[in-house]
Amino acid sequence: WPDKMYEKVEKCPLCNNKDYENFIICRDYTVSQESFAITQCQSCKFLFTNPRPKKKAIQHYYESEDYISHSNKANSLINTLYKVIRSYTLSNKVKIINNLTEHNTILDYGCGTGTFLELAKSNNWKIAGIEPSDRAKSIAINKLGNNIYSTIDKLDETEQFDIITLWHVLEHVHDLNKTIKQLKSHLKKKGTLIIALPNNSSFDQQLYKQHWAAFDVPRHLYHFNQLTIKTLAHKHYFKIMKIIPMKFDSFYVSLLSEKYKTGKSNYWKSLINGWRSNRWAKNNNNDYSSLIYILKNK
Repeated sequence: WPDKMYEKVEKCPLCNNKDYENFIICRDYTVSQESFAITQCQSCKFLFTNPRPKKKAIQHYYESEDYISHSNKANSLINTLYKVIRSYTLSNKVKIINNLTEHNTILDYGCGTGTFLELAKSNNWKIAGIEPSDRAKSIAINKLGNNIYSTIDKLDETEQFDIITLWHVLEHVHDLNKTIKQLKSHLKKKGTLIIALPNNSSFDQQLYKQHWAAFDVPRHLYHFNQLTIKTLAHKHYFKIMKIIPMKFDSFYVSLLSEKYKTGKSNYWKSLINGWRSNRWAKNNNNDYSSLIYILKNK
C-alpha cells in the first residue's frame, strides 16, 4: 500500500521510560503477512507493538473479510463458531452491567456493528456508541439510530454516562492516555469503566508464543496483563474493583493460534488447549486468556 506509514514509539506509553527491548516478533496472519516487533518496557514491563502503523495507515490492516467485528459475516467455520460464542458472551456482558447499577446510560467505545448495544437497549439502557470504522458504524446506525459517533469528540462534552465499556478495544487505540482521559471526562463520578482485554500472562500465550492469536499485530498496539492494567488504572486515578474471566476466549484463541502455528485447523487439539488454559488459570492468579476489569474512580 503506497500510503502505508509507520511510527516508532520512543517511550513507554504507561510509565514514559525510554528503555525498552524486543520481546517477541509476530506475524500479521490476518491481512498483510508482515512481521512486527513487540517491545517490553524495562521499567514497568508493559508490552507494545513498536514500530507500528500510523493512525492514517492502520485501516489497511483491518481490510479483511475475516475481520468479523467490522463485517459481521459468518463466512468460515471459525467465524461461525465466534458468532455462537458471542451470543453467550453478549448475554453475559449485559448481565454484568445489569448487576452493576440500576438501568440508565451506557457508552460503548468501539461498538463495532452494535450487537452489544442492541441487547443493552432491549434491557432498557439508554445507549450511545463510538465506532471509527465507517462500515461497522453504518451497520450500527441502521440498527440503533443516530447515537453512534465516529469519534469521542463528536459527543456533547457535558454528556456523562453511568457505564462506559470497551470490549477488546483499548488495545487498538493509538493515543492510550488521551483516550482514557476523554473517557473519564464522560464518566459520572460514581460511574464504572469496564475494560475487556487479552491477557499476555495466560497459559495459551505461553503455549503458542509468537503464534498467539491475541497478539494480533499490528491491530493490537498494546498487550496487557493484570500487572500493567493496574499501572494504567493507577496512573488515571482508577481502582480495579473486580476482575472477571472470559473463559470462552481461550478456546477461540487456541483455535486461531493452532491454525497460525501449523497452517491448518485442529479443532480437537484447540479444544484441549483451551480447556488446559482455563484449568491452569484457576490455580495461577486467575490468568485466563481474556479478562474483564471493572474500574471505579478513586
